[in-house]
Amino acid sequence: MHSVVVDLTEMTMDSSHPLQFPEFAAQLSGNGSVLDRVTPDMAHLVNPYWSKFPPMDSTMSQILGLFTLVLLLISACGNGVVVYIFGGTKSLRTPANLLVLNLAFSDFCMMVSQAPVMIINFYYETWILGPLWCDIYSICGSMFGCVSIWSMCMIALDRYNVIVKGVSGRPMTIKLAIMKIVVIWLFATFWTLAPLLGWSRYVPEGNLTACSIDYMTREWNPRSYLLTYSLLVYFTPLFLICYSYWFIIAAVAAHEKAMREQAKKMNVKSLRSSEDCEKSAEAKLAKVALTTISLWFMAWTPYLIICYCGLFEVDSLTPLNTIWGATFAKTSAVYNPIVYGISHPKYRLVLKEKCPCCVFGSTEEAKPDAPAAESQGTTEAETNA
Repeated sequence: MHSVVVDLTEMTMDSSHPLQFPEFAAQLSGNGSVLDRVTPDMAHLVNPYWSKFPPMDSTMSQILGLFTLVLLLISACGNGVVVYIFGGTKSLRTPANLLVLNLAFSDFCMMVSQAPVMIINFYYETWILGPLWCDIYSICGSMFGCVSIWSMCMIALDRYNVIVKGVSGRPMTIKLAIMKIVVIWLFATFWTLAPLLGWSRYVPEGNLTACSIDYMTREWNPRSYLLTYSLLVYFTPLFLICYSYWFIIAAVAAHEKAMREQAKKMNVKSLRSSEDCEKSAEAKLAKVALTTISLWFMAWTPYLIICYCGLFEVDSLTPLNTIWGATFAKTSAVYNPIVYGISHPKYRLVLKEKCPCCVFGSTEEAKPDAPAAESQGTTEAETNA
């Protein structure tokens, strides 16, 4: 017995012995490893880092599966209705709303392509669909996420063009909107197919129930892809959106201030005309877009942090926080129909006509104040006299 204890002690102190490697740590503790359920065809894609963690509790897998199912139902129904309303209502088929339609379509595709696969793998508690579906799943998630954020960016730039530049800006046309949508999809296609062509790769992540871009390998090839991709698909649209809304808010604030000062000089309560109401409506739509964009970044930022931790600080990652980050990012596909259902005036109006039970509260838009109209009429009459 004494000799066995001595042998084990020497083995543990020997840095070259397998017991020192993390993949054996979970097995020594008697809990097994998260890699125990990995299918043979996926083993070569799994980073050894994950082997030091015990399998995730089955209850947590069930919670994640239920959460994903709820997201799927809300997103599929909500975005399906948005596509139906904006695509089937002639008054809403404006050039700018084509971008909204594209956003809803990409969000719909995001959840339909991602959620069922995640639910299946949560049930089996590992990836069971093989390398091909790992690539397909990753491509769909990356592509639809890229299309969504750049659609939001184009919506923000359109609001900037209408509110800040006004008549001096280039008007959005159907042709221009379609061209922007085509460019967005081509851009997303390039970046999502690049890992299949050798620039990085798609691999299982976390508790191995989802696949994503390889953010755990420290080699320059996957690192350069992730850094470039995050720059072009996260930071660049974020900068353009912040730039747009900075000037939108400034323009709306300046207009409101000028209106108040002019009304004070004329000793009237308000100077709002139909043109001012139209500008106010544009500002309201800008607020709707800003809300959806803010929620998108709130959903995806934790996952970006996880990816960057994989590049620079691996030890902080666990299967649980990576899979929750990946699942929470999917909520970005849920927010848009809810926000539009609450805030978009014309969308609410059409939705109430086609599905009254889906709309709560009034759908009437604000009209010019009656006292202001009377004051303006009196002033004009005095001027003519």
